[in-house]
This record gives sequence, structure tokens and C-alpha cells, in this order.
Amino acid sequence: MLHFSPAKTASVLLTLLIGLWLAAPNLMPANWVKAMPSWLPHKTLTLGLDLQGGSYFLLEIDKNAVIKEQVASLRSQARQILNDNKIRSQAALQGRGILVTLPNPADTEKAVQLLQVLGNPADGNLFGTGNRTATITSSTPGQVSVALTDEGLRDRMTRIVQRSVEIVGNRVNQTGVVEPIIQRQGEDRIVVQLPGLDDPDRFKNLLGQTAKLEFRLVDLSMPVDQAMRTRPPVGSTVLPSSDGGQNYLIEDQVMVAGDELTDAQASFDQNTREPVVSFRFNTNGARQFGRVTTENVNKPFAIVLDGKVLSAPVIREPITGGSGQISGNFTTQQAQDLALLLRSGALPAPMTVIQEQTVGPGLGQAAIRAGEMAALVGSILVIGFMIASYGLFGIIASVAVALNVGMIFGILSLLGATLTLPGIAGIVLTVGIAVDSNVLIYERIREEVRAGRTVLMSLDAGFARALATILDSNITTFIAAAVLYFVGTGAVKGFAVTLGIGIITTVFTAFTVTRLLVSWWYRGVKPRSIPI
Repeated sequence: MLHFSPAKTASVLLTLLIGLWLAAPNLMPANWVKAMPSWLPHKTLTLGLDLQGGSYFLLEIDKNAVIKEQVASLRSQARQILNDNKIRSQAALQGRGILVTLPNPADTEKAVQLLQVLGNPADGNLFGTGNRTATITSSTPGQVSVALTDEGLRDRMTRIVQRSVEIVGNRVNQTGVVEPIIQRQGEDRIVVQLPGLDDPDRFKNLLGQTAKLEFRLVDLSMPVDQAMRTRPPVGSTVLPSSDGGQNYLIEDQVMVAGDELTDAQASFDQNTREPVVSFRFNTNGARQFGRVTTENVNKPFAIVLDGKVLSAPVIREPITGGSGQISGNFTTQQAQDLALLLRSGALPAPMTVIQEQTVGPGLGQAAIRAGEMAALVGSILVIGFMIASYGLFGIIASVAVALNVGMIFGILSLLGATLTLPGIAGIVLTVGIAVDSNVLIYERIREEVRAGRTVLMSLDAGFARALATILDSNITTFIAAAVLYFVGTGAVKGFAVTLGIGIITTVFTAFTVTRLLVSWWYRGVKPRSIPI
């Protein structure tokens, strides 16, 4: 067990060298790292929210808004299907569904069959799997009930949350925040952690906006004041302006949707020099926009964002180039944020910020100092105990543990991991686990010495017989770390990552590096007894 061939020795030393080489940039000033040649490692650990400060947001999808939108969609589709098949009907909202009333009860059975398509799974595949989104039943002639299913609603929420995570990620990444953490939590929530963030109010506004952009025509059939006193015409709605200055009577039909945009950038109007947002449509959007502006010259065209009118300019001439601009008395920052929202895409459902936490840089520095102090004191106590208990072999174990910690930092840097307080706790725990492995080896060596074996046989047997115990204990701990990683979230995952990596490096250093150092000592000293 103590014999190391030149090739084996070289492989162990090369592994150690690579690990320490990857960890080295963490000990250098940032300007040194930037000045190093490109072939040298540049990756360093990113400090988490609890260490460098920043903001934490917990967002919640508006489930009621999702249900309301789906029910409205069911109502519209049901009307269209029955009208296409020349079946007269009326559809009224009924809880989480609609009630279709048929003047001719003889049409009931046919209507039920035609409306079955409304329940088809949205994500069904070639094998027909997937949950039905709605049930279509009739218990009374002349009436058909269409109700959303719980399974279909859960599938819908899953897709909405997944899409929302992508869009929130796009919004955050375009602002330049380094190493944001954006992940799903539960059925309808999203966690957003932004390390180093210094303007939480701006991000709260960015994250909370749906950014649903629509181009609609202004309804000129009735003054807006009269529509507010009485009721708007069918197919139109009174909407406020974004600045709260006035109201507009806007047609419900969306002429062009924001989904057709391919780009949006903040710029300045060439005539007024005011901040505006310039946009560009895709081919389909450009065609629709050109048709609408051609057919409605000299009519106002409203630009609506999340139910509020940004502006309602009069169409002076057809706009067929597929581009335009949005004005609305913006500041430069507001124009930049609006352009960012439009580029990122609209959220599939409204979200609200239900929890917000801000960690200042000072608190983060205090956490770093506390973590460093805990790691330093713990390491000193452990090293002191090992030297007091095992003498020279305690020093060898301490060297192996130091190399172990260096390799952990190297692997974390290679993976681009984020270091948090729980991560530091995982590293400190790893030091204890690494020392425990060395204690097992040394106690086995002591047993062999007491049994009267020679120095070489005691060393060899100690390492050989402790291997199985070391592997068993570390494998069970690794399984626990894996469970924490896959089941836990946030800080728990950070702890699990450092603990899991530490277990792997511990097995390597405790059994291989320690054994190599002991082998060198034995060959160089040729001892007649073991100082342990």
C-alpha cells in the first residue's frame, strides 16, 4: 500500500497542482487576475447574496388572473365553434368555467361533441398523453357546462412558471447583474436573488411588470366622458393613461400585439430630443402594422402597456417599414427600462412581489469576517488536536487537510459556483470529516503497532484496513448531500454542493495524499518505530 510508482506519484501531484492552480486566482487582486495570460485560470468564486449584499425577491404568479384568462378564452372559443357550425348560443361565466345556453335544446348533443375540443391537452403528444384542460358536460337539455380541470390548471401553471423564469432571467441578465439566482419555488412562486444590487426599487418595478404591449384603435363613436358616465360601447373599454392625466376609450380588439416585436431600444426623438423607445416588428407584425395604419389614416392609434395608454398618436400616413417609436414623456431611465421589458417579452401572467429583503454590503462584510473567524478558529483547534494526539503524523494530516481545502476552492472556481454562508459551513464541516478519515487511519496503525507488527507492516495494514470504513462513512454522507441538493433550494443547495465536493476531495487527500506523504517520510527516515 505504501509503494508509489513514478507514474502514480506524478498523477497525484498533478491532480493537486491543478486543483491549487484553479484556486489561486481567488487569492490574487482582481487587477492581477485580469492581467494574466488567457491560458491561465481566471475564474474566481462569486460571493453570494449573504456575503456581498444585494436583494432577494419572492414573486408569486396571480393564479386568479390565469383562471380568469382561461375562462375568457373558453368563452370566446366556444362562441366561435358554435357559430361556425350555425348553432345559436349564449355563453355566461360560471365560476371556473362557462355555461352555454342553447335556444334550441335539440342542439345539445351536437354542441357537447363539438365543444369537446376545448378540453384537449395543450401539451399532448403523439401518444395522446396529457391532462385534459376542461370537462364538457350537459345535465339539462339546452345547457352545456364547460369547466376547467384541476389537472389542466396545474399543467398550465407549470408552463407559465417555466416561461416566467425564462423571461425574468432575460430581464435581469440584460441589466448586467453578475451571477443572479432565479429559480422556481413551489407551484406558483419564483425566487430571485441579485447579489451586489444597489437599486432594488428599479428591479422591483422591472420584475413586477407584465409588459404586455398592444396596439389598438381609439373608439371615436362616443366621447370618453360620456362612456364613463354611462357605459362604453360594446367592444370598447375606458383605459387610463400611464401618467394618470386622462382617459381613453379604446377598442378591445388588438390590432398588433407586442409578441410581434423583434427589437426595442431607447433613443431620442430627432425633433423634440425627448427620450423615446424605438421598436421593430418581425415580418408578420410589419405586415399587420402596415395594413392597420393604411386603413386608419387620420385616426388615433393607441399604444397600450399593461392596460394603460402610453400614447395615442394620430396616424398621419401609412407606416409600412415595420418600425416605429413610442413616446410618453419618459425619462431616460424609463425609456431604457421599457425597451428592456419589450425586448425580454411579456410575462404570461401577472406577478406580484410578496417578499423582499435587502442585505447591505456592510452586513455582507460582517458575515464574511464571521465566517473567516469561524473557519480559522475551527481549523486551529483541529490542527492543534491532531498534533497533540499524533505528533508528526498530525502535522502530515494537517497538510493533507489544507491541500483538501485548496482543491475544494479550485473545483468550486472551475464550476463558477457562488459561495454563501452555508457553503462556508459546508467547507468547515469538510475539514472535520477529512480529519476524521485520518483519525481512522492512524488508530488502525496504532492497533497494528500494539499487535507487534513491524513499522512497514503496521503502516501498510493501517491504510489498507481503514479504506473500507472511510469509503462507507463518506458514501453515506455523500448520499445525504445529494438528497439535500436535489430536494433543497437556495442556501441548502449551496451547503450540499460544498459538502459533496468536499467529500470527494477528502477521500482523495486522506487516502492518497496522506499515504504519499507517509511513504516519503518512511523512505527518507527509515524509522525503527512509529511516532504516533
